[in-house]
Amino acid sequence: MYDPLVNAHPGVGAAHTPSYWVGTAGSAPQDDGPVSGAMDVDVAIIGAGYTGLSCALHLAREHGIRAVVLEANQVAWGCSGRNGSFARISGGRVALAELISRYGATTAKAYFEEMSAGLNTVRGLIRDGQIECDAQPDGVYKVASQAKHVEGLKREAGLYNDVLKYNARFVTGAQVQAVHNGAESFGALFMPDGFSMHPLKLAWGIHRMAREAGVKVHVASPVVDWHSDNSSHRLVTPGGVVTARRVVVATNGYTSGTLNKATAGRVLPVHSQIIVTRPLSAEEKRQSLPGSECMFDTRNLLSYYRRLPDDRILFGGRSAITGRDAENPRHRQNLHDALCRKFPVLQGIAVDYNWGGWVAVSENSLPFIYQVQGQSNVFSAGGYAGSGVSFSVQAGKRLAQMVAGEQRPTAVDFLHQPPKRFPFQSFLRVGQRMAYTWYRFKDAQ
Repeated sequence: MYDPLVNAHPGVGAAHTPSYWVGTAGSAPQDDGPVSGAMDVDVAIIGAGYTGLSCALHLAREHGIRAVVLEANQVAWGCSGRNGSFARISGGRVALAELISRYGATTAKAYFEEMSAGLNTVRGLIRDGQIECDAQPDGVYKVASQAKHVEGLKREAGLYNDVLKYNARFVTGAQVQAVHNGAESFGALFMPDGFSMHPLKLAWGIHRMAREAGVKVHVASPVVDWHSDNSSHRLVTPGGVVTARRVVVATNGYTSGTLNKATAGRVLPVHSQIIVTRPLSAEEKRQSLPGSECMFDTRNLLSYYRRLPDDRILFGGRSAITGRDAENPRHRQNLHDALCRKFPVLQGIAVDYNWGGWVAVSENSLPFIYQVQGQSNVFSAGGYAGSGVSFSVQAGKRLAQMVAGEQRPTAVDFLHQPPKRFPFQSFLRVGQRMAYTWYRFKDAQ
């Protein structure tokens, strides 16, 4: 598997990784093929995932700027086409209490409002573009996997209501059985806003909208070399050279350290893996996940899961540390064991799909949308930490505003600060391995 800390770029025109999403998405929309020859453009966007496609769409639709998108492989080849499918009020991986402690109630509320706006941006695109992405009814549950986590969820519900003025509520263990019928469900925090959908269909829908607005999307066109002067950037691809006055880096967890020294080391790629079961019987469905709500738990190495429209269960979580180890069958087995532990009725259930990909964690575990220092007119966003389906789309919208000349498009200062570098990224994986061992020990207690 491509590993951003090892490989120079993700490939040239590689096919999508086999997954449930690829197997059920239908035919990919038309693109503009690989870059061929020399091209002079106003704005070049590197990466055709949610962030890059949203940026291109909003540049065209709201600012009259028609960008060119450069994708190494296929549209939504990275996390945008292989994620856990939850569009919710989220971004990064910082607990609400810690967010308030770090930045204060006013900033925490402003950030929550920006995340809420992101969810509404996704809703608006689905509506305006008539994107058929199998969107499910709203409802998100953070489920207490241990009894000792209940009080923490009650306090978190209080913060949502008292500080953010948002109507989250705690659901008792007895009540949660109506939607999460199994073990490891001692109560839950319920969020009324947030839904699941088909993430690859969503990405392809935004892609169609962008091209209809005049955007060019070139696949099989990784940037293999980058030269800059005072007024332009020369982006070398296998098929040609793109000279751009402004550049957006929208590669997130798939960002190679060799792409540009100024953006290198800003995120730590973390592998996440997903399995999808065979379809459930009516009784299995009743004794596991009767509804279609988004679920994730309170473990240190959390699991996220839901029932799909065809009655399969999608179940995901953290797995390998390196790309070389990503295909090890023990990671698939660990997810299967965790699924059956939560829902004993599914003991031994067959798994029909198994895949993984990289999410990006920043040094402060929060996203960033910023102008790259030391580079003329280069912008970047990322660091969603596996919680970015809606926020990545919003980040693309905000990047478009910045490219068009607006320096601070949100009221959240930390979003627009340059993310700190991770020193010695490869060595950090040793610490990550130790942390995973400790977290698994704690989760088992």
